[in-house]
Amino acid sequence: MEYELTVLIHPDREADLEKSLTTVRDLIKSAGGSVKSEDNWGKKRLAYRIKKQDFAVYVAMVLELPADAPLKISNVLNISEDVIRYLLVKIDEKERAKLEAAKKDSAEDESEE
Repeated sequence: MEYELTVLIHPDREADLEKSLTTVRDLIKSAGGSVKSEDNWGKKRLAYRIKKQDFAVYVAMVLELPADAPLKISNVLNISEDVIRYLLVKIDEKERAKLEAAKKDSAEDESEE
């Protein structure tokens, strides 16, 4: 099943971000999953203070995971020093298809003008 994982990495780890991301990737692989894509959004201001921090480095990942993996990943990320917050959600294939169709329709409308 496909999941989307967004992690907020502690801003003090920004200088050695690859080490923190490697830890997250290894966690995913040890749970039987794989990283299909990864997108680093950079350091951003948080909407509210989390663990005494005003900023975090946002990284979004698309994952392929077995059914029991999300619980294992959540248990480890909850106690991780590097990750101050995360969101792991299952990708809804029907919604993804609707979004792709809407993008395609809007692109066709623009090309007709």
